[in-house]
Amino acid sequence: MLWGEPVTAGQLAAAESGYARCGPEERLLWERLSVFEGVFCRDAVREVCASGTLPPTRVQTVLDRLAPLALLPVDDLFDGEEDAPRYWMPLPVRAVGARRLTERGDRPSVVLRHRGWCARLARRAADRWQSGRQLDARDLALRELPDLAAAMDPTTAPLSPGAEAGTSVETAVSLWFLWVACGRVAEGRARLRHALALHPGPPPARALWLAAHLELEAGRPEDADPLLVRAWAAAVRDGDDRCLGLLAQLRGSTALYQGRTRAAAAEFREALALTEVPPDFGPGREMGWAGLALALARTDPEAAQEALDRLPLERAGRWAWAGRDLWADAWAHHARAELLAWDGERGRAADHARRALRGHLTLGSAAGASCAAELLAELRIATGRPVAAAHLLGAVDVLRTSAFGDAYRPAASAATARRRSERALREALGGEGLRRAHEEGARLGLFALSEEP
Repeated sequence: MLWGEPVTAGQLAAAESGYARCGPEERLLWERLSVFEGVFCRDAVREVCASGTLPPTRVQTVLDRLAPLALLPVDDLFDGEEDAPRYWMPLPVRAVGARRLTERGDRPSVVLRHRGWCARLARRAADRWQSGRQLDARDLALRELPDLAAAMDPTTAPLSPGAEAGTSVETAVSLWFLWVACGRVAEGRARLRHALALHPGPPPARALWLAAHLELEAGRPEDADPLLVRAWAAAVRDGDDRCLGLLAQLRGSTALYQGRTRAAAAEFREALALTEVPPDFGPGREMGWAGLALALARTDPEAAQEALDRLPLERAGRWAWAGRDLWADAWAHHARAELLAWDGERGRAADHARRALRGHLTLGSAAGASCAAELLAELRIATGRPVAAAHLLGAVDVLRTSAFGDAYRPAASAATARRRSERALREALGGEGLRRAHEEGARLGLFALSEEP
């Protein structure tokens, strides 16, 4: 078994034979390429593998000679991405290269360059998110996740886990959007906690902010509170004003989760006052206005609408080439649905709830999609469609359990609304009818149900 996959002795022998037929430069590049966990491009090869007796000016030529002998071409480019060759090294070939790299004594230096490349790659993905290319950012991070995962694990460092824990934490924090907005909460929480456990110095403020955010997303606001306190102290210590704004926004989200809407509104207003246009990291001002609208939707509808009216103004103030904030758009649709429902415009409210649901599903957010689907279920009940509502709740249960487990506790307002919906559906459908509708919804899933008018 190599890297969890079965490899035969014959495959290893064939790889050894191929290695023996290569020249010195090809062998050197073969060995250095073994540090890549997944697919790689020419630029990555130059950044990671060029040094010493294999200078950058020679890497491309040697790669062209080696590729037909030891690499497989891979077509995993995104739509609109520049057409450039990408390669994958089969496991037997990689095993031969890894052993020879260790024997040569070059593994520590090459692994360190690989980890540095991963940290820069994570920052590039984060920059795409901040610039409005959110789907591109998510897809880039997911495509490169095998290598990024290795960089986020301090125990893969060549010297000691503590020596490279800083790079691991930095990489995990750069990918905040993948964990928080794109639904990979459990993975992000595990990777960040592992990296922080081996971090030798005081944890960075933004790492503590992310740790708190992931606890909240996992339904553990009580575990987020002490992390928020530590993060605030670290942000003051480091002079990180941006992190102070992030913490105010997260305190607002925590208060909203707990049903403390007045406190949530105050925190979101503070976050907006502390957040520059546009921020260089983390949720933007659009998310602040969307959060404020959600906090005010049921207590001050006029102020909530004013907050939503600020979203187009924020977009106009961003860079001309920046795209939309799809994450903020999804939550803004949720807030509009609540406002319209309170005004009695249930048809329009359902349309916005469906848009919120589709937006969260597009990004991959299980928490956001569950909230939007439960709101849509309430509206289906109000418009006399109990079976459609039960379908949605059945699909929510499957999604939420698969993403967070049975112990997940939804927000206070969501839990109250869910109990109200279940009572109404039991009266309308009966116990057996509700069970069958739940099961049918679980089978259909939220993607299919989000397309129903």
